[in-house]
Amino acid sequence: MKQANKICRCQWVDLSKPDYIEYHDKEWGVPVHDDRVLFEFLTLEAAQAGLSWYTVLRKRENYRALFDGFDPGKIARYDDKKIARLLGDAGIIRNRAKILAAINNAQKFLDVQEEFGSFDAYIWRFVDGRPIVNEIRAPQDYMATSQESDAMSKDLRQRGFKFAGSTICYAHMQATGMVNDHAMDCFRRKEILAMR
Repeated sequence: MKQANKICRCQWVDLSKPDYIEYHDKEWGVPVHDDRVLFEFLTLEAAQAGLSWYTVLRKRENYRALFDGFDPGKIARYDDKKIARLLGDAGIIRNRAKILAAINNAQKFLDVQEEFGSFDAYIWRFVDGRPIVNEIRAPQDYMATSQESDAMSKDLRQRGFKFAGSTICYAHMQATGMVNDHAMDCFRRKEILAMR
């Protein structure tokens, strides 16, 4: 349990970073059903691979500006000139493989939308349309993957998505509320449970 102003939060929250506290308190674990936001998190989780989430969080606004508000229709059409601009901008993680993955994933995202009507309809099938609620009492209770993230990863990769391993998928599930991994004593746990 971590406290700031007598509010109990998940232990992973760094209380010295106001933006990290805000992310935890307002976004993390809230069920997301907006395709653009789902694509944003999918892209940012892929960008995080090998890095800390806070590194990506600090660059999020730059990503939003440079990646056209995470509009998959626009990103799917990025050309070599746009890729060169992205690689030259220190406001994002300048990793060619991750940038190319974002473009590839935008194209595959559009394919999924066409097949299922929305990405939301597709992705929430992996949890039967309802958030999984875990009982997190200590840091060691957090999982890196699950059967559901394994299945999601396998399906995404079969559809051609890149940077879609099970660990990335599980982090995506946590961020978008497919999994409620707020600690038992965290004030957000009950608030998010009430959103179900």
